[in-house]
This record gives sequence, C-alpha cells and structure tokens, in this order.
Amino acid sequence: MAVHDSGRAIIEVDRLSKHYGDLRAVDDVSFSVAEGEILGLLGHNGAGKTTTIRMLTGRARPTSGRALIAGHDVVRERERVKPLINLVFEEQNLYERQTGRENLQLFAKLYGAPPARVAELLERVGLTDAASRRVRTYSSGMKQRLLIARALVNDPRVLFLDEPTKGLDPSSAREVRSIVRDHASAGATVFLTTHYMEEADELCDRVAFLAAGAIVALDTPRELKLRFGERTATVLLRDRSEHEIHLDDGDDAARLAAWMAAGDVLTVHSNEGTLEDVFVNMAGRPL
Repeated sequence: MAVHDSGRAIIEVDRLSKHYGDLRAVDDVSFSVAEGEILGLLGHNGAGKTTTIRMLTGRARPTSGRALIAGHDVVRERERVKPLINLVFEEQNLYERQTGRENLQLFAKLYGAPPARVAELLERVGLTDAASRRVRTYSSGMKQRLLIARALVNDPRVLFLDEPTKGLDPSSAREVRSIVRDHASAGATVFLTTHYMEEADELCDRVAFLAAGAIVALDTPRELKLRFGERTATVLLRDRSEHEIHLDDGDDAARLAAWMAAGDVLTVHSNEGTLEDVFVNMAGRPL
C-alpha cells in the first residue's frame, strides 16, 4: 500500500467494502493517508463517501477488508481508535438552547479535557465574543465553526469532516477552510468529503474520486489536472480575434505554429484543466 510522501501513514485502508444486499456502497477500496495530510474524497451523492467515513470511524462495520488508524484496527480495536479521532457530520447537531461555551464545556467534560481547552477553542474558531449567546441565535457559519471546535476538544490526530462547508456563504466557508488548514499544519490529519471542486483544489494535498463505491483516481490536484485535464490555450491575434486551441491536437498545434511564423500572435495564455474536467472524465458526469 503506497504511503504519501509527507510522512508515515496514519490511515491505512485495505480492500474495504460495505454491501447492503446487492448494493455495493463501497467496493474494495484501498488507500493510505499520511500524518499531517489533508485528503479529500469527492463523488456524487450515493457514491460511498459518507459510508467510507462511517466505516473509518467505527460507525459502520465493513462487509470485508480492513482499516487501521495509527496501527489500530477500527473494528477490533475501536476503543483504542476513539480517543485518536473525531468527526463533524453534515448535520449540525448542536444543543441550540445552550450557549456556545456550554456546548463545548459538555464535550470537554466527556473527553476529560481541561477547562482551559474551551476558551482556547472558542478563540481558535473566532467565537469568543459569541460564547455566551445561545446557539439558536448563531448563523450557519458560526454553528459550523462551533461543531469543528467541538470536534477538536480531544485534539484528534485524525479529524473527519463530511461536507464541512455545504450551504455556507463564501466568507464562512473561507473561515472553515482556514481552521481546517491550521489543524493540519499543526501535524494532524484531515479526511474530508466535499462537493466543491475549487475547495478540494485549494485545501487538499491529495484527492480521491469515488464513483459507484470505487476509487477511480487518487493523486494531488495538480497531477490529476496535468494527467487527465484538457490542456488548452487562448491565442490573441493582431486583428484582436481570440482563438481557443487544444494543445494536444495536431491541427491546432499547426495553426499556432503558422500564426507564430507569420508574426500574428499578440499573446498566448495557457488554460490548465480543472478538477471538474478530470472528475467528468473519470466519473462520467459532473458533481
């Protein structure tokens, strides 16, 4: 099993499957995630993203295969895995009648974290000024930041996030991504699912494309775009006409060479393929 270059693997998945009758929700997937890495799992609704997280966090038992976190089997050694991980599911399941501070205090007590951890986390996610307000008065972005703060109470070595910015406005989504990035830069591992290609491109060290329960591609965003994206360029000629050419097309290459030889070219701007292009190529349709 290949290990990402940034360090030793903290998540190791070997031929993991989850079947519901004839439905193969996750089908024989294998991958590893390094310490300090942010790995994004991308796929359509029903592709198996949430099921994968549920298996890795001990909330669903695999039909076959195995997964290890920090060397511990997530099924047989679940109690040893639990203190090492935490997660934020898509649903915002907070105690709305309590304050932000009270929500964190409850979970700090459950995890045996020191009381000072609560103030530290409120500051970390930018909620110190709102800590005494009831959560029902919070915006969606504030609730999501509180959920992430709650998941950081035990300082997890692996943080699982299921669609962490879904439904958030751009400013709130940016704040959430910043918190995630900071957690990873401190040496923790982040495993997230997302529908947003731009988010995956910006945030993730590597991305895995999941289609019909199987991983169809896994690499850095840049490498995936170079290998599978469509390479084009926009050419501006002296007559101010613009032309899009395909760099891998022989006829287009000949057109560009002719324009260059005639001195007709003012500018050439290359257009790197996008993760969306790659995903459509690999999975057959856009997210």
